[in-house]
Amino acid sequence: MLDVALKVLKNIEEHGFKAYIVGGFVRDYILGNATNDVDICTNATPKEIKDIFDNITLPKEEYGAVRLDIKKCRFDIMTFRKEKTYSDRRRPIEIEYIDDLQEDVKRRDFKMNTLCMDKDGNIIDLLDGKRDIDDKMINTVGDSIVRFIEDPLRILRAIRFYTTLDFDLSHEVRDAILRTKSELSRLSYQRKKEELDRIFCHNNAKRGIDIIIELGLDKELELDFSKCVFDTDLIGIWASIDVKGNYPFSKNERDLITKIKKAMTLDNLDNRVLFKYGLYVNVIAGSLNGTDRKAIANKYENLPIKAKSDVNITTNQIMGLLELEPSEKIKEIYDDLINNILCGKVLNNYEDIVNYLISKYK
Repeated sequence: MLDVALKVLKNIEEHGFKAYIVGGFVRDYILGNATNDVDICTNATPKEIKDIFDNITLPKEEYGAVRLDIKKCRFDIMTFRKEKTYSDRRRPIEIEYIDDLQEDVKRRDFKMNTLCMDKDGNIIDLLDGKRDIDDKMINTVGDSIVRFIEDPLRILRAIRFYTTLDFDLSHEVRDAILRTKSELSRLSYQRKKEELDRIFCHNNAKRGIDIIIELGLDKELELDFSKCVFDTDLIGIWASIDVKGNYPFSKNERDLITKIKKAMTLDNLDNRVLFKYGLYVNVIAGSLNGTDRKAIANKYENLPIKAKSDVNITTNQIMGLLELEPSEKIKEIYDDLINNILCGKVLNNYEDIVNYLISKYK
């Protein structure tokens, strides 16, 4: 990944421009963490970058950024700039292209994200970001209160880095979050959910949720963590908290959360529940209500059938056997058969199934 990134820098510089890797990639490189996303800053404009590379997209041209994809690696290339004013506490409505790396890094959120790397792999530390990485400390660039009011998403980014990097919040950052947390209400639910997803899906999620509660961000985020269960996955955490805000879950997420909450009220070791909701939903529900995961997995593995397609007779065969026309009655018979197979009262072979259907329904 680094080799490809350095070649991109050299290519840009061969065309007469300056270019540096900046931000999270350099931070993670120092920490030994792998990433496939690279931010590059340059004094070339988006249109000049487009003249250099063929496979460029311009999703954010108005903000001085272009996207380059090479060998399954993604590069966001941004022109040196100043951001003058913000319209929605997230995106600047006015920017100024500049030719000054130090001025460009001053607009970044945290000092640890201001480190740069040149085409030869040399680290450039203009704002003492390396010290914060060594100290595992999160400090903003400039006044923390100003930076959080300027863009409240930085509050959640600070919590994410606190979680995923296992860094600490400086006293100034912690105090600024307490004083500006009401600004989170200005963010869209989409932006809040994106950051919360990154926190919840990490194996250190409990640390992030604990600091959210400690700083009172849960109320600003309209989330109640009083029944939260940490020993689960992203969907499991969302299913275990009371979501009061209008967060934009996908249809699949909503379906899974609804099923998990329903399965939590049932016996996750019951064959019929296992069959109806499947292994994943029951394992997550079991994690939330205290049922042993291995016991659920073992019970599921030994089910006589795991899907309707496993039943050794079709609805057409049932209709022929019982001389019935298609109707709701067929569904009732089929569901009854499945329940009896799951309960062990009928073996899942054609002969036993036929004997049961004839004895009960003919």
